Amino acid sequence: MKELKARILADGQCLPGGVLKVDGFINHQMDPTLMKTMAEELVRRFADSEINKILTVEASGIAPAIMVGYLLNLPVVFAKKKQPSTMSDVWVTEVFSFTKQHTCTLCVGREFLQPDDKVLFVDDFLANGHASMAFMELIKQAGAELVGMGFLIEKSFQKGGTLLRNSGIHVESLAIIESLDNCEIKFKE
Repeated sequence: MKELKARILADGQCLPGGVLKVDGFINHQMDPTLMKTMAEELVRRFADSEINKILTVEASGIAPAIMVGYLLNLPVVFAKKKQPSTMSDVWVTEVFSFTKQHTCTLCVGREFLQPDDKVLFVDDFLANGHASMAFMELIKQAGAELVGMGFLIEKSFQKGGTLLRNSGIHVESLAIIESLDNCEIKFKE
């Protein structure tokens, strides 16, 4: 997606260790116009899919998921990273966070993820696929169906995209980063 790639080149920052910082327009300060354009593209790419629920993780996935949900007129559920005392009947799994370098618990209320759900998972980044695999586990626990996974940015030099695609999952990424070597952003064509 040319608009996203241009914005990554203009405003993204490459940090040592394969980190792409996009907090000026995606995951801290957000550009709502770009977010809408990205959501429209995800909706287009999953147009032939039967979906009745959007699923994401707090916090960075919420904005793109809400926009996709709005465009499709579907509910959006985000997994919480810590089980609140007000939630007792939940689906639970654990995930390792590459960015934060620790394991956290993900939970979704059972009332919001049920066997008749056809789920589209939406998130900001796909890297090693840890979060995606955790969501596959939550969806499996609920007996729901994973229809596909949509990401704003994929790091193809990490294994997540290959792992998911080799599992037969419909994966769509709007910008695929081939390399961040020497802090130079290179896109896969």
